[in-house]
Amino acid sequence: MAAALLLCAAPIASAAPGTADGHPPAHGAAPLYISDYSDNTVLRLPPGGGEPVMVAATGLIRPTGMALDASGDLYIADTGNNRVVRVPGDGGPQAVVDTDGLSRPIGLALNADGDLYIADSFNDRVVMVPADGSGQVTVPTTGLLHPNGLALDKAGNLFVADFVNDRVVKVPAAGGPQTTVPTAGLSQPTGLAFGRGGDLFVSDSGNDRVVRLPAGGGPQRTVPATGLNSPYGLAFDPAGSLYIADFNNDRVVQLPVRGGQRTVPVAGLRTPAGLAVPAGREGY
Repeated sequence: MAAALLLCAAPIASAAPGTADGHPPAHGAAPLYISDYSDNTVLRLPPGGGEPVMVAATGLIRPTGMALDASGDLYIADTGNNRVVRVPGDGGPQAVVDTDGLSRPIGLALNADGDLYIADSFNDRVVMVPADGSGQVTVPTTGLLHPNGLALDKAGNLFVADFVNDRVVKVPAAGGPQTTVPTAGLSQPTGLAFGRGGDLFVSDSGNDRVVRLPAGGGPQRTVPATGLNSPYGLAFDPAGSLYIADFNNDRVVQLPVRGGQRTVPVAGLRTPAGLAVPAGREGY
């Protein structure tokens, strides 16, 4: 699928809620946020399950990536409107993040200081909006083509899913040249997330799989998830479960630490794209 089609097209069918293994559906002890790309909404699933609640974000068009800060404020890449919005955790009014010239922003990431990184996809760059209000800057990268998902490791190094170039790149926190993360056979990578111990998980959307790159090196592995179709956003909950936005299957799947696969019970999803979970125990 070409980058423009992935961002603009959406199937009509919706998956029914349920589970793949017949067990009661569940998710972890933290709320799960889901951007529903085709329905122009963001949903919040309460901790432990229950009926989803629509987040009070207005005027969204094709929302994708999300990030939560330490105070519970939710940042949403409002892709179709070429902006990022912030929904305060305390229920205050929605605000538009002060940016300049964004075109189809997708992935978002926040560092420990509250600086916001944005994958400015159609401008083939990543920008950073400092928490101190000093103004947007462009992150020094080379050769990106439609960057997608973003993730930061514990050291503050930035990782970028370089969608069209079928690679993931690392931008050192301390400066220095960009490097390409060693991977095998990636096709149109989208979502990124770090798991326990620093392993990097990558939505390999063109291959309908998620791969795991060990923190200490070693061979790439395919995550045991079945039936994926263009997986997109990734997130971990405080218990260590991995969530996958299964974009073209209109569902979110959960892979618990103990094994197995479940479909998160959300009726009527249409092409879920981004996922976010509040930060929990160290290592997630």
